Amino acid sequence: MRELIILRNNTEVGALRETDQHNYVFRYNDVYFADISAPAISLTLPKIKQEHCSDILFPFFFNMLSEGVNRALQARQLRIDEKDCFGLLAATAIYDTIGAISVRVSEDAS
Repeated sequence: MRELIILRNNTEVGALRETDQHNYVFRYNDVYFADISAPAISLTLPKIKQEHCSDILFPFFFNMLSEGVNRALQARQLRIDEKDCFGLLAATAIYDTIGAISVRVSEDAS
């Protein structure tokens, strides 16, 4: 299992887990979920429920990845399989992202 901590404007909002190649879980952390003034990170990940599951990497996170030649270049330089979307997200979305969301690799991930 791999896990990423999801941040919104440097505030921890939840975690994204890849339990296997075709199973992803995004879960808002308890504090963020309970804060009614805190917005959902995406319209597709509403705060009407705390945990969201998918058999593909959520489009919201997938769209944070580079495409085409840039993606191929990143994968080659980082020595990550170009098809490993979760690995590329972990390696690239910790730096400059377009918007308020960034990620951090969880220290608890095994």
